[in-house]
Amino acid sequence: MSNDPYASGKFAASPYAAKTDVTAALTVVLRGTLDDRGLELIKPISRCVRRDDIHELILTDEPDAGPGGRVNRIAYLGFAAFTAGGVLVSGDAVSLDGRRIGTLAGFDETHMPNHLNIVVKADRRGDGVERGAALGMAVRFTAAGQEDKEAKSGASAPRR
Repeated sequence: MSNDPYASGKFAASPYAAKTDVTAALTVVLRGTLDDRGLELIKPISRCVRRDDIHELILTDEPDAGPGGRVNRIAYLGFAAFTAGGVLVSGDAVSLDGRRIGTLAGFDETHMPNHLNIVVKADRRGDGVERGAALGMAVRFTAAGQEDKEAKSGASAPRR
């Protein structure tokens, strides 16, 4: 039996009651799509990132993409350097240059310890070039539901 609370099913819902936004900036814009990538998303719903970590952003249009699943249909968005450390959680809203591009689906560790594949569930696939991504564009991960509260109150999430 695993001691991992995610693998053993001890959490019925996310234990994250509140968290700060996590920010990054694009350092590489990628092009390309695949229909048979075979990403294996890990069961844990979260990963910590440190300021200055660089990880890859990959989009999928598979509606069932989530922790513990397999993802084949992907588009490469780019690599991003994190400007603030924090915790990324499956279900976070993901925005690029202030525009929502999708929801964090999960994480693939194929290339670790070099970098983490951060998989974002989007309405449509489109690589970095197709989406007009540019070097230095801001990437933001906002807790599920927090962006709606911020919009209504006119406030922004706490920053570090």
